[in-house]
Amino acid sequence: MSGKEQACRFIPLSRPQIVQQDIEIVTKVLKSGRLSIGPYTELFEKAIAEYVGVKYVAAVSSGTSALHLILKALNFGKGDLLIVPSFTFVASANVALYENGSVTFVDIDPITMNLDIEHFKTIVEENFNKFRRIFLMAVDVFGHPLDWDKINIFAEKYDVIVVEDSCEALGSEYKGKKVGTFGVAGAFAFYPNKQITTGEGGVVVTNNEKIYKMSVSLRNQGRGEGQGWLSHDYVGYNYRIDEMSAALGWSQMQRLDEIIEKRAKVAERYKILLKDLPLELPAVMDYATKMSWSVYVVRLPQGTPSSVR
Repeated sequence: MSGKEQACRFIPLSRPQIVQQDIEIVTKVLKSGRLSIGPYTELFEKAIAEYVGVKYVAAVSSGTSALHLILKALNFGKGDLLIVPSFTFVASANVALYENGSVTFVDIDPITMNLDIEHFKTIVEENFNKFRRIFLMAVDVFGHPLDWDKINIFAEKYDVIVVEDSCEALGSEYKGKKVGTFGVAGAFAFYPNKQITTGEGGVVVTNNEKIYKMSVSLRNQGRGEGQGWLSHDYVGYNYRIDEMSAALGWSQMQRLDEIIEKRAKVAERYKILLKDLPLELPAVMDYATKMSWSVYVVRLPQGTPSSVR
């Protein structure tokens, strides 16, 4: 490798930590012949529920699927408005368009990269009587929790329905409480660059039994609980997670705290190494009592020449 090539080496964005236990458990599933709707899906859901602190978890094929099912379970549709941060993954907004709802974007706080609460208030007040209902897709960007006390106090005042997009934030905490639990329902995702991975996959987390039961039905082609394979109560989707993915997720949940601790050490290392460079480093607010560090994002100061970028 030339000196130039060595100087330009990149750290992979999504290099998951796969250990021997993960391989053995996934291999066990493959050998069992039970590759879908099996015991590891339930084990994975139980592990997430216990870790996050919710009653119900529905494992699905992606974080996008999870967000879609939440809106579907809440009967979101035409006449409803979803407020979405202007800085997020496209799925946060797409799921509203799937259901023919309206979307508007709220500006972000340049310090945390999360939504600007004052602008959120303005949007709600301007649209309060213009739509059937107002929803907020509250995103914990890059694993940094939102200021949930401020959001929920205002949301309750105006009957805003809060859905938490925590797809990047498994393990993060706001004032000691796990994210994903501050709205009527939340979603996590498990793409290879996330805190744990299932390859592709996601979960709906909630304490609302109706949202849970509807999510379980709709992920499985709208089948009714305890009914036959050809009995369908709703127009549903094939959003099921497979057993190999669920087994990998369950295995990785056994060491999630260890993974997050390692990410925190890497983040601290970046902070030390980058502190003297002309960069804006990530800010962690006092209320973010635990960061799970989906990614470590730095910003160039405004006006930085494109040649430097």
